[in-house]
Amino acid sequence: MEKTHHHDHKHHSHHAHEDHEHGLRVTTGAALAWPFAITLAFAFVEALGGWYTGSLALLGDAGHMFSDSAGLGLAALGAWMAQKPASKRHSYGLVRAEVVVALINGLLMLGVIAFIAIEAIQRLQNPHLVHGTEVMIIALVGLIVNIVVARQLHQHQHSLNAKAAFLHVMGDMLGSIAAILAGAVIYFTGWMPIDPILSFFISALILFSTINLLREVLHVLMEGVPRHLDLELIKEKMRSVPSVLEVHQIHVWSLSSENIALSAHVVLQDVHAWRPALLTLRSLLQKDFGINHITLQPEIKDMQLASSHFHIEGESSMLAAPH
Repeated sequence: MEKTHHHDHKHHSHHAHEDHEHGLRVTTGAALAWPFAITLAFAFVEALGGWYTGSLALLGDAGHMFSDSAGLGLAALGAWMAQKPASKRHSYGLVRAEVVVALINGLLMLGVIAFIAIEAIQRLQNPHLVHGTEVMIIALVGLIVNIVVARQLHQHQHSLNAKAAFLHVMGDMLGSIAAILAGAVIYFTGWMPIDPILSFFISALILFSTINLLREVLHVLMEGVPRHLDLELIKEKMRSVPSVLEVHQIHVWSLSSENIALSAHVVLQDVHAWRPALLTLRSLLQKDFGINHITLQPEIKDMQLASSHFHIEGESSMLAAPH
């Protein structure tokens, strides 16, 4: 069957969109690099300080900072991998790398939680001597480091990885505060059980942020509708476009935290109405919902056009119909 093809390539707009995403990912990766270095360096300081002072709260905070630095390093790696262009084997590129990295980060955090909890139970049964003054000083410096890193990450929460890293650092700030409190209680009262008790508090903070992270990662991996989008609202907006009679078989999912995809069948009264409807639908989905990978298939009411199809990816489109 002979088919006619119509192509609409808006190269300038498409390349501008790609340049923006590429710049965003490079910025995100660079923004994660020096917080990674600072966090890793001070994690060693806190670990040595925890060993010297005998403070489990400080060791727990050091463990949290090690996991933070691992998460920041993995997030920077994920941002770098996400820049890679599409290939024959990976038609969307490696944008899902950030999701896999975030999953690994979450699993590492669960290991840290288990270590702190087990050690805290042993410390409650057999209290250890803790040097309160040194604990307070080291934890205070750790708190300052976390504040500086958190301010940097807060400006670059454009991806799932950057958001996860920010949440972990915020949890680590609370962990540092708990370690300062433990050192103060021990210094003024000599009550040693406060150290493992506050270690449980640190573990709970890490667990809370980790569960939220893993839930979000699994939602993306299961190709769920992004939580900030309403599928019914999207359908309603698409139906409001002139000449669109119905929208069905609609699917919306995340390729990554920065890339949302949609596919749908659009029912029209007349095939000649497809071109203006297409342009309006594309603009609406991109501007109102931030959906940048769009695949739409037109269906003409009361006509048997089984071979009619339309494909749009980013800014490229194709209309094929029997001649």
